[in-house]
Amino acid sequence: MARGLLAGVTVLSLEQATTLPFLTYRLACDGARVIRVENAERPDPNRFVGKDVLGEPAMRSYFLPNNCGKEAITLNLGDPDGQALLRELIVKLRVDVFACNQRPRSYARLGIEPERLRATKPALIWLGITGFGADHDEAAYDPVLQARAGFMELTGHAEGSPLVFGLPMVDLGAAEHGYSEVVKALYRRATTGEGARIDVSMLRSAVSWMVAPIALSASLGERVTRKGNRHQFFAPVAVHRTRDGHVFLAVGNDQQWAALTALPRFAGLGRPEYVANAGRIADVARLDQELAACFAELGSEEALESLRRAGVPVSRVNTLADVVADPLVADRLVEVTDPRSALRLVLPAPPVGDPPALSFPPRLGEHNEKIYIEALGLAPERLAELQRRRIV
Repeated sequence: MARGLLAGVTVLSLEQATTLPFLTYRLACDGARVIRVENAERPDPNRFVGKDVLGEPAMRSYFLPNNCGKEAITLNLGDPDGQALLRELIVKLRVDVFACNQRPRSYARLGIEPERLRATKPALIWLGITGFGADHDEAAYDPVLQARAGFMELTGHAEGSPLVFGLPMVDLGAAEHGYSEVVKALYRRATTGEGARIDVSMLRSAVSWMVAPIALSASLGERVTRKGNRHQFFAPVAVHRTRDGHVFLAVGNDQQWAALTALPRFAGLGRPEYVANAGRIADVARLDQELAACFAELGSEEALESLRRAGVPVSRVNTLADVVADPLVADRLVEVTDPRSALRLVLPAPPVGDPPALSFPPRLGEHNEKIYIEALGLAPERLAELQRRRIV
């Protein structure tokens, strides 16, 4: 049985790639019923990316994590009969949210324009995620948007090339922004009865996080650019190699610096010119070199224990295996098991609330019979006919 705050909410999602699947995954974690809609002959390309862990070409590894907890049907929206079925699904399944991340030029061709679908159900919440807004049809991928939004200008070493962040942050950020807009629209509908049209621009989503860099550069004339592992305004902030790994040190104020230099291993750095942050920033290259010599003689655990005890912010640079083993993470992992193969996925839980119970990612069209026959009321022979005609 579905549980969570959004239990009872049904989402029909024409989704592909990462940003919208992650958004609807978040909704599924909160109890919403999420039904993926895909074209049987041109399904989500991510189904075919990654390792073939199940011996099923359309269930490769990269597709799996963001699609737990969902159902899946096939539907050809390029055909008028497919579009009619979509509108029937919205009514008979009592769909609350229709979502898509197609390019805007395809809305009319697929019959998914917000005006058309909300005419079918006025209280429908329609969500579209695009690269640059509904009035711009330019193709968009996360790294392209990281470049355009200025993320890459802030990522990498000062003398090196701009770098893409290690996660698809524009995809994930737009998903989280879209998630909050859906929740707001559900609240508004509960209080007013009105549906909504939500357009999420991935570029606007990304730039909205650039409050400090843009204000400092555009308004105050400060040059904000990449600093590698250093921080533009605080020192010392850097990665240091220990005898058996790496740690990240982040001194954010003068009191923390004083606590660091009170430790015997670092006492030699307690110079008058370093007492204030400005002095440390001015001599950061030399300071980092001397810190590196201090850390090189320490084991990671020794360094972590002494600095944490002194109240200095520090962390081991964890591998992903380390993250999963972290006591603050391990008891909030979600396990999802495939009933067919017994393959087990381990996922991090959402940040707030109890870890959800999720079903294994759906095969392509796995729930066609359940939804078209049981929920929509189509006769089996009618479904077979639609499949022969490549409508389903």
